[in-house]
Amino acid sequence: MSVNLINTLPQPLKIASKFVIHNEQASGLSTSRFIQDTGTCLLPKAVFARSKEDLAENTFLELSESGLVYFAPGVVGSIAQKTYSKKLPSELKKMVVSDTVSLVKSNSNLKKTILPIKAAIALCSLFIPLAEFTLNYFKNLMTLKVFKKSDFNNIANLEKSHEDISSQKKVAKSAYKNISAATLAFVGALISSFVIAKKGSSSKLLQNFSELVLLPGSKLFSNNKKLEKFFNKYFSLDFAVDNGKLCLSKGQLTSTVLIGGAGYFGASKDRGRQNFLETLFRFPLVGFYIITGSELFEKGFKKLLKKMGKCKETIGENLETPSFKQVDDISSKIAREKMSSVESVYRKLAKQKVLIFGVPFLFSMGFMGFFVAGISNLFTRYRYNQGKKLNENSNIFVQEKVKTGTFGAFFC
Repeated sequence: MSVNLINTLPQPLKIASKFVIHNEQASGLSTSRFIQDTGTCLLPKAVFARSKEDLAENTFLELSESGLVYFAPGVVGSIAQKTYSKKLPSELKKMVVSDTVSLVKSNSNLKKTILPIKAAIALCSLFIPLAEFTLNYFKNLMTLKVFKKSDFNNIANLEKSHEDISSQKKVAKSAYKNISAATLAFVGALISSFVIAKKGSSSKLLQNFSELVLLPGSKLFSNNKKLEKFFNKYFSLDFAVDNGKLCLSKGQLTSTVLIGGAGYFGASKDRGRQNFLETLFRFPLVGFYIITGSELFEKGFKKLLKKMGKCKETIGENLETPSFKQVDDISSKIAREKMSSVESVYRKLAKQKVLIFGVPFLFSMGFMGFFVAGISNLFTRYRYNQGKKLNENSNIFVQEKVKTGTFGAFFC
């Protein structure tokens, strides 16, 4: 990207363009993306925080979850890659970060050698969803330790009641139990990865299992291209590769949402009915949006722009868009063809790029951030009040029956 061209943009557009550029670069910018996404998710929850305990819990969850997504994949992938490929010749080490589909179609000897190594590395990625699973239990322990609270009704400021010690011990016991179970599961994944890496090249069974880990769609649905593509994309544990570095893939993200979701529901159930119902309302919306909703929205928005005849220079036939690095060359080419200044063309394309990225981003922050956070809090308060009113009416009904002497007859 030309420094001179971006400096010709008006200041607001210049700032927005640089923001888009940062988001286009996946590697080397984990810190900036961590800050951006954490702010997007945490800010709405902070605005709608119902108590200091609620704010502390959301801060802990958002910081730790963003840390897992933006830092853990690179660290885990790098350690696993170095561990399992250190004995490979230098030319084969490059194959470990190659495209798995191409590798499967390669000669059988190469496939026998590399696939188990890739599968062993992929199994190590289970650290991310299993760590996500434990976060809500750690959150429960943190709130119990720091604020001496385990009842969600008190944490969400729905009521102020004395907490039973036995209930708090039950929440703590469940947390320790589930954290231990997740730890054992990861130890099992590590042992499996060592076995596959060591014995995979000589075992047909382990080679088939390796393909199932890396390409579940190809292994299970080879006769159905749609299902094959879907399962390879959303259920493979294989790492994605960006500039030769391993990073979080769509399949790993799916496993993080699904396995992490089990932790969300389990930890919320431990703290009472209202916490569970709030999770039941919020998590499916957020989980679906994280896995595929944002992608569907971006695709739909591009289709709408294309149908309206907008952003012709930056939306291709298959809805692909050039990176900001490519906008320089496109601007120069269009300027030569139309005999106009490169600066004016670049300004036009920059606006298009910001529009294509900005609307889905603002939707994410506005709807999935502020709206979902606000409406889920309102629904929780409404459900609590309705339940309380129902209990009060039931008590009044019973008392009246007792007074009139018809209570026994009522059950006859």
